[in-house]
Amino acid sequence: MAKPDDRSDNWGKIAHNIGNTLQNINETEDYLKAHGDKVSEEEKRQLLEKNQRRVESVHGLREEIKDEARFSKTH
Repeated sequence: MAKPDDRSDNWGKIAHNIGNTLQNINETEDYLKAHGDKVSEEEKRQLLEKNQRRVESVHGLREEIKDEARFSKTH
């Protein structure tokens, strides 16, 4: 028998993931500001691309929070 869908703590988990991702974005930006002249152009490109993926991830996570809010209103 399948377990019932327990979404009671999803909002908190998603919010935690958003916070961690934003922290990683900030740390990468700080790293590039402090050491950007010492890293290769390839490494800079990779870090900037990774941060872009993180920004996209945060956007998706925020959409999930909206979904959770809609779900909680209907249940």
